Amino acid sequence: MSVQLRDIAGELAAVLWREHTVYRERSGGVVIRGEHVRRWISLAPAGGRDEVLVRAGRILDGGTTAPARSEAVVPLAAGTGVLAATCRRLLAETAADAAPAAPGRGAPERGAPGRSKRSRKGSRPKSRGKHTSFGSWVILACVAGVIALYVYSTAMRG
Repeated sequence: MSVQLRDIAGELAAVLWREHTVYRERSGGVVIRGEHVRRWISLAPAGGRDEVLVRAGRILDGGTTAPARSEAVVPLAAGTGVLAATCRRLLAETAADAAPAAPGRGAPERGAPGRSKRSRKGSRPKSRGKHTSFGSWVILACVAGVIALYVYSTAMRG
C-alpha cells in the first residue's frame, strides 16, 4: 500500500504544485509539501480497503507543520482527478482558516503583517517558572526554626 501511495502522491503533487517535496512518514503515509504556498497534504491508508485518508494543513514559520485543518477519506479507485479535487477543497478550507480576522478581533499589528499580537515574543507575560521565591524560603526557615525549638525544648524536659 505504501508503494502505491508514493506513486499516487507523486502524480498528485505534479498536478497540484510545480514546486513540491514528497516524502514518506514513519506511519507509512506520504506527505506532499508545497513550501511556496506554505501548505502540506498527507495521504495515509484509511480504515477501509483501497481508501486513503487525505489531510491538509499549513506550514508555519521555520518550516514546522501545524496540525491538520481538514481531512477526508477518498477511494483510490476514484483516480487522480477526484483525489486532486478533494485536495484542492481541503487546501481551500485550510487557507480560509488561516485568513486574518476582522479588525479589532485579533487583527495583525502594524509593522508585523500576518502576525497576531500573541505571536510576538514581547507580548507574552514573563513567568517566574517553578522557582521558589525568597519569601517562601523565609517562611520555610521560620517553620523549621519553630520545629527545631519544639524538639529542643521537649528534649531538655525529658
